[in-house]
Amino acid sequence: MAQATLLVIQGIEQGTRFELDDADVGIGRGVHNAVRIHDTEVSRTHASIAVEGGSFVLADQHSSNGTFLNGQPVRSVRLRDGDQIQLGRTILLFSQAISDDESAMAAHRIDLLATSDPGDKLAIVGQGLQHDSQTLRPQSPDELARQPGQTLTDLQVLYRITEEVARPSTSLDQLLGRILEITIDVTRADRGCILLQNPTSGELSPHVFADRRGSVSGGKMPVSRSIVDYVLQNGQGVRTSDARHDARFAPGQSILQAGIREAICVPMQGRHELLGVIYIDITTPPERVIIEGGSAGKLNEDLLRLVVAIGRQAALAVEDNRYQQALVKAERLAAIGQTITTLSHHIKNILQGVRGGSYLIDMGLNDHNEALVRKGWGIVEKNQDKIYNLVLDMLTFSKERKPVLQRADVNTTVTEVCELMQARAAECGVKLDWQPDPDLPPTLFDPEGIHRAVLNIVTNAIDAVDSLEGGTVHVRTGHDPQTRSVFISIADNGAGIPAAQIPLLFSLFESTKGAHGTGIGLSVSQKILREHGGGVVVDSTEGQGARFTLEWPIIDEEPPLDSPNTRTMVPL
Repeated sequence: MAQATLLVIQGIEQGTRFELDDADVGIGRGVHNAVRIHDTEVSRTHASIAVEGGSFVLADQHSSNGTFLNGQPVRSVRLRDGDQIQLGRTILLFSQAISDDESAMAAHRIDLLATSDPGDKLAIVGQGLQHDSQTLRPQSPDELARQPGQTLTDLQVLYRITEEVARPSTSLDQLLGRILEITIDVTRADRGCILLQNPTSGELSPHVFADRRGSVSGGKMPVSRSIVDYVLQNGQGVRTSDARHDARFAPGQSILQAGIREAICVPMQGRHELLGVIYIDITTPPERVIIEGGSAGKLNEDLLRLVVAIGRQAALAVEDNRYQQALVKAERLAAIGQTITTLSHHIKNILQGVRGGSYLIDMGLNDHNEALVRKGWGIVEKNQDKIYNLVLDMLTFSKERKPVLQRADVNTTVTEVCELMQARAAECGVKLDWQPDPDLPPTLFDPEGIHRAVLNIVTNAIDAVDSLEGGTVHVRTGHDPQTRSVFISIADNGAGIPAAQIPLLFSLFESTKGAHGTGIGLSVSQKILREHGGGVVVDSTEGQGARFTLEWPIIDEEPPLDSPNTRTMVPL
């Protein structure tokens, strides 16, 4: 089964990841798309991705602003790992999942010969080349004049390598694989590999392998351990040339049997330590070597100098990747710690309420006092509702979901919320005023999701005017025929929200209610409305109350039963 992911690296959903499999998916702003993009410059049905012959194919669906792949407009194109898809102002990184067999290919294809192997005796004919500021620069004006073409080529290659290093990548092996492919391409080598040292044990192991299309390198790729050890110990790039005429190559030895005629091995020198090596070679069948009579070598000193510079860039990429992984891990642990701390605090408060109610129940039972039992049970029930709503909000916020659309009446859903909150409003001395729109047309929406979104905001509104003389919460529904949208307005006459706090309202764990709020409810409500293609708008002036408006487009048409991703959206 084909597997891939789309990661939003730029746009309003930055950081959101969408999983792709063999099912066709739609991409756009419409609620029926498996990949929802809340970008106003993205069409409701903007593009699609289908699986054809094990490959993912991106197709533009006659969008208004077009679909771009790696900066170029496209109509239909096969996606490759690392491609960047741009829709409006949103950029998504396509990553093809690597199977376990593919990720282990390097280890299976590379034979790192032991130093005692009789065939591991390649002659080092070029050595002593370390990475420094002179690696790619001729040593004199005369040399620069004699090799202007080579210098330009080297700079172009390094530019390509730099682009790959700066390009978003889902894994280090994928990045190193692209660097190795460029190296093989520019040196005209037949195959190559990158060996990295384990940062903990120091053990050298293969990470990526690549060969040039059409090369004759079959079977395992033998790598000279003595050359690798020399490079690691001295930090110098080396090359071998014309192995057929090297006395160290006796018939039947493993290196010669593999047809290796030339090879280059360079260090991957990081900022502070040597991380591994890049090894490339040119292979030729033994019979061809005899026929050619020892043709001139292709891997010269200029290419050795270039590959040394590539090794340096690859090492910096490895270091940056490790730093980034360490930073992400630290931030993830910090986020987990913050989440646990915040939730533990709220759960502790709820459990204290449950214990208080249980204590009253126990006293009432011992004293045969029914009024005390009922009072205690009321406290327990209230805290049961709190823990239930907290868990539901956590589940809603923590996972990506598609709204379960049903043709229903928005007024009915909001009525259920108001009836549920009447007792709470009366307890707080708050008037809950509910005014449904009698002309509101039935529409497709997720009743359970909208119920939770409205419940969270109505609860907040009641808390905002709790114990306030004349405290009132107005709830009403309506629709706008011009924009083809439906809305639910929830307003209170409380103290209002300071302007500096409004941008933070929908951030997770940001609460304006102090110890009384979890900071999850508004985030959940915004998420649910975005899943419907809409949003929550806040209008508040400090000292004059606040109004929250939940708005989303009216959906008129249901999809065909055999095509869940092709529902037609009514344009706004």
